[in-house]
Amino acid sequence: MENIFTFLKEAGFFGVMIVLTGFISVYFISERIKVLYFDYGMDVKDFSQRIHALIVSKKLDEALVLSAQLEKKPMARAFKTILEKADRDDETIFQAHDNAMSEIIPLYTKKLHYLSMLANVATMVGLLGTISGLITSFKAVSKADAALKQQLLSSGIAESLNATLLGLVVAIPAMVFFSILSGRQNQLIEQTTEKCGKLTEILTSSHLPQLTRQNVFPDQLPPNPNSKVS
Repeated sequence: MENIFTFLKEAGFFGVMIVLTGFISVYFISERIKVLYFDYGMDVKDFSQRIHALIVSKKLDEALVLSAQLEKKPMARAFKTILEKADRDDETIFQAHDNAMSEIIPLYTKKLHYLSMLANVATMVGLLGTISGLITSFKAVSKADAALKQQLLSSGIAESLNATLLGLVVAIPAMVFFSILSGRQNQLIEQTTEKCGKLTEILTSSHLPQLTRQNVFPDQLPPNPNSKVS
């Protein structure tokens, strides 16, 4: 522990800033792993097959209920948004699809860009520490007193090397996890886009019965067949 404090002391102010950046990076890494792998993860194939089977069987209400039960999952929420308009005209269904995508995709992409930014910040702050240490070393050369010169040279070199090392120690894992999490994010977006597209295609090519919405959501009344579609 003493060695760690000595190391940070030698790294100076910029070293402390890099360590703080590292802690923030760990937070974003942990949060995105939890969300993208656990909170938003689901058996996509099984879910979409069950929904499609219910639609083919003209059980639209049951499909809507199933989607509502899993609404915390972005894909299920997107399905629910589309299915709520399943008994409307094709244009309305396509609009529901677009609305679902515009609502869901930001859930996948939010916060992850901060990780890339923090990796760059750690690298840049490390570079600042390197330059600061070199400046200290150059100042030492102009000192006449040999003992003070040696002390300043040693301090400047230590600050320079330690800041560089800390910056890389924080930046490299942050970039690695950014790449991994970006892959997971893109996978979820592709799955959601593909499955919602197929759902929209099925709905627009099917003649479905009108939703009995009072059985699905009692606080909502079924649409008036004679009313103008919005």
